[in-house]
Amino acid sequence: MSVPQPVPPSWKDLGKSGNDLLGKDFPIYGTSLEVKTKTPSNVTFKVSGLRDTKSTIINGDIEGKFVDVKNGITFTQAWTTANVLKSQVELENQIAKGLKIDLNASLLPDKAENNKSAQIGVIYKQPALHTRAVLDLFKGPTFTADTVVGRDGFLVGAEASYDVTQGKVTRYAAAVGYSAPEYAVTLHGLGNLSTFAASYYHRVNRDVEAGAKAIYDTKSTHGNVNLEVGAKAYLDASAFVKAKINNAGVLCLGYTQALRPGVRTSFGLALDTQRLNDTTGGQPAHKVGASFTFES
Repeated sequence: MSVPQPVPPSWKDLGKSGNDLLGKDFPIYGTSLEVKTKTPSNVTFKVSGLRDTKSTIINGDIEGKFVDVKNGITFTQAWTTANVLKSQVELENQIAKGLKIDLNASLLPDKAENNKSAQIGVIYKQPALHTRAVLDLFKGPTFTADTVVGRDGFLVGAEASYDVTQGKVTRYAAAVGYSAPEYAVTLHGLGNLSTFAASYYHRVNRDVEAGAKAIYDTKSTHGNVNLEVGAKAYLDASAFVKAKINNAGVLCLGYTQALRPGVRTSFGLALDTQRLNDTTGGQPAHKVGASFTFES
């Protein structure tokens, strides 16, 4: 008797464990604040902002999300400080089990050209299969499809974009990987198979996680492989530290502390170890930042 197969991750989530380990919880570009609240009628509000250290500009957005669990409908509306209006409507498990229809639209009222976008997506999930198709109505129009199949932990995925007006495939990519509860490895061929990225994630024990990622661009004139390694260690149930370093000598450190249920703060520091004594007055060699999250 064959073992029931789980639903594999989506194309964009292949290698997610390693990417999250190396990419999240390092707030080194400024100070951010995020506040989330939820009403008894299943309406969620989120307000977020980021003050960029380099430009000192504050960017923010406000978002409202309504979830109708009974009918499988989710409606999201957002407005950013760049005066971008975003709307999203999701319909899930109503037409067929595992089928989700997604409509994304955005509008820039103060721009005369290229002021709107709209995408219609269809996502279908079943054991051993996760596939998606997206039609961008105003860009091209362009049709993009991706599929991931999995069995016994092995994953194979592919993505391709087709420009309807030009009548040709404009982008394609492929990936293979293996995922287990304690570790995962993934190899991507991106940019029409011109860039290759390999990553791994390992949960060493309940308190320590480790990961690495290597990227090789065949079109690069230098021909070098960019490498990044990192680790995460839990200090206790409410705090953890993270560290990563790349082959350019940039060391990033992060500390996250849950102050109480729904309140979390993170601090990040990036040090260019090759410019520790840089006093030239150019671009800052080091970066520091913080983030604060409040959720009720």
